[in-house]
Amino acid sequence: MFDSLSNRLTKTFTGLRNRGRINPVDIEETCEEIRVALLEADVAGSVVSLLVEKVRTRSLEQISLDKKGINPGQQIISIVHEELVSILGGSARRLRYAKVAPTVIMLAGLQGSGKTTLAGKLAAYLKSEGNTPVLVACDLQRPNAVDQLQIVGNSVGVPVFAPEPGNGVGDPVKVAKAGIEFAKQKVHNFVIVDTAGRLGVDKELMEQAKNIRDAISPNEVLFVVDAMIGQDAVNTAQAFLDGVGFDGIVLTKMDGDARGGAALSIASVTGRPVMFLSTGEKSSEFEPFHPDRMANRILGMGDVATLAEQAKKALDGLDGDSAQKLEAKFVAGEKFTFDDFLEQLQAMKKMGSMSKILGMLPGAQSAAMKKQIAAIDENELTRAEAIIHSMTPSERQEPKIINGSRRARIARGSGTEVFQVNNVLDRFTAAQKAMKQMRNQPGLGGAANLPGMPPMAGMAGMPAQKVAPPPKRSKSGNPAKRALEGR
Repeated sequence: MFDSLSNRLTKTFTGLRNRGRINPVDIEETCEEIRVALLEADVAGSVVSLLVEKVRTRSLEQISLDKKGINPGQQIISIVHEELVSILGGSARRLRYAKVAPTVIMLAGLQGSGKTTLAGKLAAYLKSEGNTPVLVACDLQRPNAVDQLQIVGNSVGVPVFAPEPGNGVGDPVKVAKAGIEFAKQKVHNFVIVDTAGRLGVDKELMEQAKNIRDAISPNEVLFVVDAMIGQDAVNTAQAFLDGVGFDGIVLTKMDGDARGGAALSIASVTGRPVMFLSTGEKSSEFEPFHPDRMANRILGMGDVATLAEQAKKALDGLDGDSAQKLEAKFVAGEKFTFDDFLEQLQAMKKMGSMSKILGMLPGAQSAAMKKQIAAIDENELTRAEAIIHSMTPSERQEPKIINGSRRARIARGSGTEVFQVNNVLDRFTAAQKAMKQMRNQPGLGGAANLPGMPPMAGMAGMPAQKVAPPPKRSKSGNPAKRALEGR
């Protein structure tokens, strides 16, 4: 997401950072570059004009102060960052909980926006935070919409209240009211109501949405919109705001939108906050929206905070307290083994693709980093897992005993090549060193210092490079010792 915009702005600011002095002409040129970049990213014209004017005014004021010891280019970049955060909503807004459970969330939007899939992702997110959500099937018009919601609910382990078959049968208002009663009886603290959509905004759609809203008085009405429709996303949001009203926005299919104009426009135009993003097909590819973090991504500063949160969630999700166990182990000075390394790999797989993970790092928009990301083999983590599973318990605990013959056996057992086994061994050694460094650093418990994070760039997700096998060592002339070497 935001690839084209981020690339354009990165180029614009690269030269700006290196200038010792900046004059009004430089600022005008920079503002024009920002304006063109935003318009090409499909940001609404009114939003572009507002942002550029604020950047221009503040930048001219800043250079007139002529503060010594402060890079003027960096000051302007900071101004752009602040203004981006402002148009994105200023600060993140969390869901409002009902004073008395259940908290009711109603989803609204056009057909094809991804409401039903989003309902499952939101339910999975709430469940991961210790809640007990239930999905209510109120889209009774679209063919197989009820069946789809049941499939989605089963995939994330969340119950679905669906008393009507749908396909044009049933009253969505009655189902919504009955769904809340069901939640109270079964002690669910969240109700997510999936409503019908249309291919376009029409009177019937608005009437049905308003009737459901009035009947259940939801704590949150979330407007779900496909980010890939660009300017139409803003227009559709405004139509729903005028016709039904909503409290927050969820942008879906953000992974397919290289421009990102909808995210930059919709909060500013509607006055409603973007609350969540859907960033992929998996149920886990869903995240709360943070304006400051998004501004960091757009300006090529990375999003380490979100990355660390995802890493911690993934690591904790393996058996409930993996992060704490690893942390305690390293603090106690215990040895880092291939079993620990395997847990890291599994956590990283849960976080999503390696290209997406590395794309959150600072400098991800640089040419060198992009080349590295483009060369990533997404199957490498799976191969690394297979290699570790092909090791004996003694080899996992004492990797130093893995000689040439053992490497060949591990390669055969995992369906890989010896050089790939060598790569995994090298990355394990790098991870060991990182763990030792972490042990000597204070503040181990911080999210940024999670065991799964430091060796990430050098672990199995990076592109494989053939590594020459270690030189063959002559076997001992002592039969007993030679037998031990060949264990």
